Amino acid sequence: MSLMSAPAKFQATSPPFRWDEAGGIRIGSSRVTLDSILASYHNGSTPEEIAIQYSVVRLEDIYSTIAYYLNHRQEIDSYLEQRNQQSEQLRQQLSQKHNLVDLRQRLLTRYQSKGESIPSAPSN
Repeated sequence: MSLMSAPAKFQATSPPFRWDEAGGIRIGSSRVTLDSILASYHNGSTPEEIAIQYSVVRLEDIYSTIAYYLNHRQEIDSYLEQRNQQSEQLRQQLSQKHNLVDLRQRLLTRYQSKGESIPSAPSN
């Protein structure tokens, strides 16, 4: 008696990625980015923990995302590095355009010059 029957047919699936208008990769139909999922993964979160953090993403999509990353690490790491560089450039542009370097000090000086008390941070 043979335990082997007709071979099962498996269907390969693509990772649940879609490109957004800014050139980022989103997971499934959510707004959660590939960057976010992989940051949690790199910080030691399990797929189940990531599913709790990002409840709009299906657990299957999280596993698929991590599996794709592990099989295409060089390409994804290159994508992530490019995104980090773009983010840093944008941060620098905004900082220069809006002069955010001394913003806290300028606000404190403005409050003090008007004789107003400095608002405290909200407590939790």
